[in-house]
Amino acid sequence: MMLARAIHFDESDQRVFASPARTGEYCISGGFEFSDWTEGDLVGKARQAFSNGWLGLETGGRVTFVAVTQVEQVEIDALAQTLAAHFVTYYGAPSVDAALPTAQEELAQMAELCADHAPNTLLTVARELTPAGVREGYRVIEAQAAGLEQFAIHVTEDDNGHSH
Repeated sequence: MMLARAIHFDESDQRVFASPARTGEYCISGGFEFSDWTEGDLVGKARQAFSNGWLGLETGGRVTFVAVTQVEQVEIDALAQTLAAHFVTYYGAPSVDAALPTAQEELAQMAELCADHAPNTLLTVARELTPAGVREGYRVIEAQAAGLEQFAIHVTEDDNGHSH
Protein backbone atom coordinates (compact mmCIF):
# COMPACT_ATOMS: atom_id res chain seq x y z
CA MET A 1 0.00 0.00 0.00
CA MET A 2 1.14 3.55 -0.69
CA LEU A 3 0.81 6.77 1.30
CA ALA A 4 2.80 10.00 1.20
CA ARG A 5 5.29 11.69 3.50
CA ALA A 6 6.08 15.38 3.96
CA ILE A 7 9.10 16.55 2.00
CA HIS A 8 10.89 19.90 2.08
CA PHE A 9 13.18 21.32 -0.60
CA ASP A 10 13.90 24.53 1.29
CA GLU A 11 12.75 26.46 4.35
CA SER A 12 9.71 28.09 2.71
CA ASP A 13 7.13 25.97 4.56
CA GLN A 14 8.64 27.19 7.84
CA ARG A 15 7.68 30.71 6.80
CA VAL A 16 4.35 30.25 5.02
CA PHE A 17 2.51 27.91 7.39
CA ALA A 18 1.60 28.84 10.97
CA SER A 19 2.39 25.23 11.93
CA PRO A 20 4.65 23.42 9.44
CA ALA A 21 4.65 19.63 9.18
CA ARG A 22 7.80 17.70 10.08
CA THR A 23 9.86 16.28 7.21
CA GLY A 24 9.07 12.58 6.78
CA GLU A 25 5.75 12.45 8.62
CA TYR A 26 2.84 10.77 6.82
CA CYS A 27 0.29 13.19 5.40
CA ILE A 28 -3.27 13.28 4.14
CA SER A 29 -5.13 16.04 2.35
CA GLY A 30 -6.81 17.26 5.52
CA GLY A 31 -9.37 19.24 3.56
CA PHE A 32 -11.95 18.49 6.27
CA GLU A 33 -10.36 21.28 8.33
CA PHE A 34 -11.77 23.82 5.87
CA SER A 35 -15.27 22.41 5.35
CA ASP A 36 -17.02 25.36 7.00
CA TRP A 37 -14.59 28.12 6.02
CA THR A 38 -15.61 31.31 4.23
CA GLU A 39 -13.61 33.94 2.38
CA GLY A 40 -13.22 35.73 5.70
CA ASP A 41 -11.17 32.83 7.04
CA LEU A 42 -8.71 32.97 4.13
CA VAL A 43 -6.14 35.43 5.42
CA GLY A 44 -2.39 35.22 5.95
CA LYS A 45 -0.93 31.85 6.85
CA ALA A 46 -4.40 30.31 7.16
CA ARG A 47 -4.94 31.08 3.46
CA GLN A 48 -1.70 29.28 2.58
CA ALA A 49 -2.71 26.21 4.60
CA PHE A 50 -6.08 26.22 2.86
CA SER A 51 -4.71 26.80 -0.64
CA ASN A 52 -1.79 24.35 -0.76
CA GLY A 53 -1.28 22.49 2.52
CA TRP A 54 -1.24 18.75 3.14
CA LEU A 55 -1.92 17.77 6.79
CA GLY A 56 0.87 16.05 8.73
CA LEU A 57 -0.57 13.22 10.83
CA GLU A 58 1.91 13.54 13.69
CA THR A 59 2.18 17.31 14.13
CA GLY A 60 -1.09 18.51 12.61
CA GLY A 61 1.12 20.91 10.64
CA ARG A 62 0.96 21.67 6.94
CA VAL A 63 3.38 21.00 4.07
CA THR A 64 3.42 21.96 0.37
CA PHE A 65 4.95 18.79 -1.12
CA VAL A 66 4.48 15.13 -0.28
CA ALA A 67 6.31 12.16 -1.76
CA VAL A 68 4.61 8.82 -2.39
CA THR A 69 6.08 5.96 -0.38
CA GLN A 70 5.37 2.37 0.60
CA VAL A 71 3.55 1.87 3.90
CA GLU A 72 2.76 -1.27 5.90
CA GLN A 73 -0.68 -2.07 7.30
CA VAL A 74 0.60 -1.85 10.87
CA GLU A 75 1.64 1.75 10.16
CA ILE A 76 -1.77 2.52 8.63
CA ASP A 77 -3.47 1.15 11.75
CA ALA A 78 -1.31 3.34 14.01
CA LEU A 79 -1.93 6.40 11.81
CA ALA A 80 -5.69 5.79 11.98
CA GLN A 81 -5.48 5.83 15.80
CA THR A 82 -3.45 9.05 15.70
CA LEU A 83 -5.91 10.73 13.33
CA ALA A 84 -8.91 9.54 15.36
CA ALA A 85 -7.32 11.08 18.46
CA HIS A 86 -6.84 14.32 16.47
CA PHE A 87 -10.58 14.28 15.71
CA VAL A 88 -11.34 13.93 19.44
CA THR A 89 -8.92 16.70 20.46
CA TYR A 90 -9.68 19.26 17.74
CA TYR A 91 -13.11 18.44 16.33
CA GLY A 92 -15.07 17.21 19.34
CA ALA A 93 -15.45 13.57 18.33
CA PRO A 94 -16.85 11.70 21.35
CA SER A 95 -14.11 9.04 21.42
CA VAL A 96 -11.23 7.55 19.45
CA ASP A 97 -13.38 4.49 18.73
CA ALA A 98 -16.19 6.67 17.38
CA ALA A 99 -13.76 8.65 15.19
CA LEU A 100 -11.82 5.62 13.92
CA PRO A 101 -14.04 4.85 10.89
CA THR A 102 -13.71 8.45 9.66
CA ALA A 103 -9.94 8.36 10.21
CA GLN A 104 -9.69 5.07 8.30
CA GLU A 105 -11.71 6.58 5.44
CA GLU A 106 -9.39 9.61 5.25
CA LEU A 107 -6.36 7.30 5.07
CA ALA A 108 -8.06 5.09 2.47
CA GLN A 109 -8.71 8.14 0.28
CA MET A 110 -5.05 9.16 0.53
CA ALA A 111 -3.91 5.60 -0.23
CA GLU A 112 -6.18 5.60 -3.30
CA LEU A 113 -4.67 8.90 -4.45
CA CYS A 114 -1.15 7.45 -4.07
CA ALA A 115 -1.89 3.94 -5.40
CA ASP A 116 -1.09 4.54 -9.05
CA HIS A 117 2.15 6.43 -8.51
CA ALA A 118 5.71 5.18 -8.19
CA PRO A 119 7.64 5.78 -4.97
CA ASN A 120 9.09 9.30 -4.75
CA THR A 121 6.41 10.79 -7.01
CA LEU A 122 5.65 14.28 -5.68
CA LEU A 123 2.09 15.47 -5.10
CA THR A 124 0.71 18.94 -4.48
CA VAL A 125 -2.80 19.95 -3.50
CA ALA A 126 -4.72 23.06 -4.55
CA ARG A 127 -7.98 24.15 -2.94
CA GLU A 128 -10.46 26.88 -3.71
CA LEU A 129 -13.77 27.97 -2.25
CA THR A 130 -16.72 27.56 -4.59
CA PRO A 131 -20.44 28.15 -4.03
CA ALA A 132 -20.71 24.36 -3.52
CA GLY A 133 -17.94 24.31 -0.91
CA VAL A 134 -14.24 23.48 -1.02
CA ARG A 135 -12.89 22.12 -4.30
CA GLU A 136 -9.65 20.18 -4.10
CA GLY A 137 -7.32 19.24 -6.96
CA TYR A 138 -3.99 17.44 -7.12
CA ARG A 139 -0.88 17.80 -9.24
CA VAL A 140 1.55 14.95 -9.87
CA ILE A 141 5.26 15.51 -10.45
CA GLU A 142 6.92 12.28 -11.57
CA ALA A 143 10.13 11.47 -9.71
CA GLN A 144 12.42 11.65 -12.75
CA ALA A 145 10.75 14.82 -14.06
CA ALA A 146 11.20 16.62 -10.77
CA GLY A 147 14.96 16.78 -11.24
CA LEU A 148 15.53 16.86 -14.96
CA GLU A 149 12.92 19.14 -16.46
CA GLN A 150 14.01 22.06 -14.31
CA PHE A 151 17.34 22.05 -16.11
CA ALA A 152 16.21 21.26 -19.65
CA ILE A 153 17.56 23.69 -22.24
CA HIS A 154 15.24 24.39 -25.13
CA VAL A 155 16.76 25.63 -28.37
CA THR A 156 14.50 27.55 -30.71
CA GLU A 157 15.32 28.95 -34.12
CA ASP A 158 14.12 32.25 -35.49
CA ASP A 159 12.98 32.74 -39.09
CA ASN A 160 16.58 33.17 -40.22
CA GLY A 161 17.70 29.82 -38.79
CA HIS A 162 19.64 31.32 -35.86
CA SER A 163 19.55 29.41 -32.58
CA HIS A 164 18.50 31.14 -29.36
